[in-house]
Amino acid sequence: MNICVIGNNLTSLVLSKALVNKKINVTIFYNYEKKIFKSNRSIGITRKNIDFLKNNILKIDKKYFNPIKQIEIYTEKNRKKKILNFNEKDKYLFHLIKADTLYKLLKKDLSNKKIFRIKKIKNNHFYESVYKDKNFDLIINCEKENLINKSLFSKKISEDYYSDAYTCIIYHKKIFNNKAIQIFTKYGPLAFLPLSKNETSIVFSIYKQKKNIGKKKIIELIKFYNNLYFIKKFSKFKKAQLRFSLARNYYNGKILLFGDSLHQIHPLAGQGFNMTLRDLEVLLNEIQNKIELGLSIDASVLDEFQKKTKHYNLIYSSGVNFIQDFFKYDNKFQNKYSDKIINFLGKNKFINNFFVKVANRGLEIN
Repeated sequence: MNICVIGNNLTSLVLSKALVNKKINVTIFYNYEKKIFKSNRSIGITRKNIDFLKNNILKIDKKYFNPIKQIEIYTEKNRKKKILNFNEKDKYLFHLIKADTLYKLLKKDLSNKKIFRIKKIKNNHFYESVYKDKNFDLIINCEKENLINKSLFSKKISEDYYSDAYTCIIYHKKIFNNKAIQIFTKYGPLAFLPLSKNETSIVFSIYKQKKNIGKKKIIELIKFYNNLYFIKKFSKFKKAQLRFSLARNYYNGKILLFGDSLHQIHPLAGQGFNMTLRDLEVLLNEIQNKIELGLSIDASVLDEFQKKTKHYNLIYSSGVNFIQDFFKYDNKFQNKYSDKIINFLGKNKFINNFFVKVANRGLEIN
């Protein structure tokens, strides 16, 4: 049983490790132009997905994670008074880990597996011919932009957020750092995501219509909106254009889209990688069903995967888009609408708990 995975990124390694654990031969193919993975991004993983990660993919020492017990939400108008506070008594909401740390841990583990290989793609003829390769039962594409996407999966639901995400890590005085903060500023959503007692990841999604935003101005804004940390220094900034994308068809023949190539959403809710982990759980279950029945792994697995995930991913990603659009336009009216609506939501324990459960488990809440 052989599966080809395309792309050398965090998603491809998580997927490969899960498949290798099921004794499936995996070969990763990646473009030789890709640089070694290095990121200042943080990955937020929900409580349910942490359990899935530990039980099905890789047991990771807890020292690499920082548990988050609550999430506080602020607006431009209410920068010092939280409008929402998500928490569950005696439980952590999610755990944060550096993206490059998780990548390196997965890569190190896979390097010792005889049924795992990684190869460079030398030219674009690979993309044109790989689907004809009879050595592979399935091909899973984890690259956002390549010839497979353009030729076989051109039909997508897409939207330009007209925003750029600036990420960095701030180094600060030690504090008890288990509270994530999201501020819907007039420039765009700003998130403070604690990584340790003295490190916090920053994700600042800035609307493009806000002109003359350079590194110096971004640092000034982070300091202005910061009410918690005594900042000592900033890491290098990384910039990424933000777009929403959701494939209309998840597979074509024996080729499946996965990760960001399948769905890409706004980072404000920190749910992109969690959606991928939920997808992976469904995919692994379908593969396991085939194995237990003694059947070959073929395109029928991909068809079942699409049936069980497509509608949930559409609803979930649409919900994230609604939140982004709501606060974007609400800022134009000095948070006139959010003050009334969110004040009601914040006082309603049932609704508050519902949002916490959706963030943790996705839409399949049992």
